[in-house]
Amino acid sequence: MEHVTAVPSWAMLAYLVSGVLFILALRGLSSPATSRAGNRYGMIGMTIAMVTTLVTHGIASLPEIAGAIAIGGGVGFVTARKIKMTDMPQLVAAFHSLVGLAAVLVGLAAYLNPQAFGIAGADGIIEPQSRIEMGLGIAIGAITFSGSIIAFLKLAGKMSGSPILLPGRHVLNLGTLIAILGLVAYFTQDQSQWVIATITVLSFIIGFLLIIPIGGADMPVVVSMLNSYSGWAAAAMGFTLHNTAMIITGALVGSSGAILSYIMCKAMNRGFLSVIAGGFGAEAAAGGGAAKEQRPWKRGSAEDAAYMMKEAENVIIIPGYGMAVSQAQHALREMGDVLKKEGVNVKYAIHPVAGRMPGHMNVLLAEANVPYDEVFELEDINSEFAQADVAFIIGANDVVNPAAKTDKSSPIYGMPVFDVDKAKTIFFVKRSMGGVGYAGVDNDVFYMDQTMMLLADAKKMVEDIVKALAH
Repeated sequence: MEHVTAVPSWAMLAYLVSGVLFILALRGLSSPATSRAGNRYGMIGMTIAMVTTLVTHGIASLPEIAGAIAIGGGVGFVTARKIKMTDMPQLVAAFHSLVGLAAVLVGLAAYLNPQAFGIAGADGIIEPQSRIEMGLGIAIGAITFSGSIIAFLKLAGKMSGSPILLPGRHVLNLGTLIAILGLVAYFTQDQSQWVIATITVLSFIIGFLLIIPIGGADMPVVVSMLNSYSGWAAAAMGFTLHNTAMIITGALVGSSGAILSYIMCKAMNRGFLSVIAGGFGAEAAAGGGAAKEQRPWKRGSAEDAAYMMKEAENVIIIPGYGMAVSQAQHALREMGDVLKKEGVNVKYAIHPVAGRMPGHMNVLLAEANVPYDEVFELEDINSEFAQADVAFIIGANDVVNPAAKTDKSSPIYGMPVFDVDKAKTIFFVKRSMGGVGYAGVDNDVFYMDQTMMLLADAKKMVEDIVKALAH
């Protein structure tokens, strides 16, 4: 039986070094202060892995490889330069889709030419264990691709962010998944084209079915979950290609994405298994709408906010997706700088699921050069709201909704939220009183005695506050 040429010992060492660098990259990305170093470690590790693979495998001619790198690198460079920070979630979803599609194409290439991959004999019969790896890799890759496409469309606003509920979807999803696993098992006995084709088609379909019932409130979980899927798809293809670096990298991405998804679920009071099954909380979210009743509320102005914050001792700023939409992070940092010059203690409070992807608010504040030591996670700052003179909420909603603590019928009940209701004064920036958060529930904070609603575009409102502070 023909096999690929054994990988030399120096190549195995190089792959090991790459794996260590990938681990250091993940470690570095765990903190904004070390994220740049983490990115560098990842880039160096990937470069070593790519060069080692190209040297030890006769994959294609150097001009072909150089051309492919130039095209892909050029597209990535231009996209990264042009992309707005508000569009980062859908960019991440698009990248995940490409990883999934690459896994599908590699798997199909290995199926069509197994001798080139060293997974079959001269008779073309693929080894049973390679068929399992191939089937799973293609299935996970196809699920990642179609699921990421739906996530991209939802995040980009090209498709409704509301849950799309199909009748009997749980039975349909479970039946489709069982059929895929059954076909993968059957594939070990029969490598006919209809088997691998059916696995591929059903996997594309289930990726679509799993994501369309999930609403905007669960998008951070979806993004991290798809990230995990893309890693496992890469790991499966690593076994098919006999590439240690791909196995290590895929396993790291898959496991870290799964852990992050679990953290996101915990932060949102979601069941991990329920989310990956598709559409958890969709029924509750689908019933949401505008505010349930007309209640008295107080409208504030930029001048009110400027005066109160200038006289304050402690101000806590809570950003949300509304800040990202209006691109208000730079104006917000300027406001914070002005307040600090006036002797005010300014801190930023970040909820784990604020925005539409994990770390979305952290990325935006880092882009605006907000000092890392002024940014705090929920568990580190929540106890300080009782001593805060002002809580300044800009574009957040569900993450400051006290219904999560008091209303057992609320779809967000049990989700950890900021205790903004304990602050002496609350300024709530949002476009209008008509809108509600992703969960579709009214927010009692709007109507509290200490709350002033600042109804305007977030960026314009913050810029007006900065002007008022200057005067």
